[in-house]
Amino acid sequence: MRRSVLLAALLLVLATTGPAVAAPPPGPAPLAAAPVQVYGAWHCGDDFCTWGTVRTVAQFDSQNHWLVDRGDGRPSVNLVVLSFVNPLDLLRQTTDATTLDGVPRGMTAEIVQYFTARGVRVMLSVGGITYTDDWDTALAENPTLLGQRAAAVATRLGVGIEIDYEQNTGPNLAGLQSFIDAYRAVHPYDATGARPPARLTIDVAAGDRWLIDLNRKATADWLRTDAPVLDYANAMVTARPVSAGTAQANWQEHVDGKPQYSPPVPPLAPAKFTGAVYLAYGGKPLPECVDYATSVQKAAAPYVQSVAPHGAGSTAGMLGFMFWAAERPATRGIGTVPPNTCEGGAGAGATALAVPVPMPALRQS
Repeated sequence: MRRSVLLAALLLVLATTGPAVAAPPPGPAPLAAAPVQVYGAWHCGDDFCTWGTVRTVAQFDSQNHWLVDRGDGRPSVNLVVLSFVNPLDLLRQTTDATTLDGVPRGMTAEIVQYFTARGVRVMLSVGGITYTDDWDTALAENPTLLGQRAAAVATRLGVGIEIDYEQNTGPNLAGLQSFIDAYRAVHPYDATGARPPARLTIDVAAGDRWLIDLNRKATADWLRTDAPVLDYANAMVTARPVSAGTAQANWQEHVDGKPQYSPPVPPLAPAKFTGAVYLAYGGKPLPECVDYATSVQKAAAPYVQSVAPHGAGSTAGMLGFMFWAAERPATRGIGTVPPNTCEGGAGAGATALAVPVPMPALRQS
């Protein structure tokens, strides 16, 4: 009787403990979330992206103070992109009622200094959808001279240059390559970001299904981490505001590439692009401008900071966010002028996301 009790107890111990099992080998360490480094706004001035009139700093500040003060004296953004310069006017050094030596009259050194004195980087956007045909003409006429003249303006104003060439069908890629080569001959690529005129970027579509040829060329040749030519790309806004989920699906297309296309679009390193959301659209304020708690940038921030590379790059996370657009981006709609300013949206996001001002050296991989 006693032997059977002991045997039963032994069997119970073996049944409950079982043989020793080796622990599984550790998996790869998760990629660390990336800090938001680029947090910028395109700026359309007070005349719907024309910038045709010289403005005093005081008047400009009355409409745009939120950009340099989120409510506690710190800027709401670390980058402002003045939009737009007509590429054909720049090439031909046009001077007329709204343009001086190829640059809109409102894009003055004083307006640039309004931002840079507060640690906010400034760039000029060359192009935009309105000037697509003028990009085509300028690139056919003399792309090298256009690149040289863009570089000269960058030097004179102490700004970077953004390429916004929105030709969806048959873009002049050879001409654009000549433009970039000429610009880089004056302002070589600078990974430190210390020289503002060395910052040269490009806009691509929200995802990989528009501006396909331009995106393919930029991703394959200009936005590589091993041999970078352009600093980064901006994935532009869609035709109208979208949810965070839709925005993320578009941005994921850049990360994945389009191997099914012929020829394929290669994947883009997350560290080589930003994603854009609307600040203003139509007749009422958007959360992106006035309520960070319910905004797209808040909902999308975990993705933006952690999206893993998928064939290009080695670090997780995109560079950050761009906002379309400050002041008066369209003839209809409220824009971002008082009382519809954006301290509570973009400004609060700068605080919540610990956006650095001034912008630091950007991740390179």
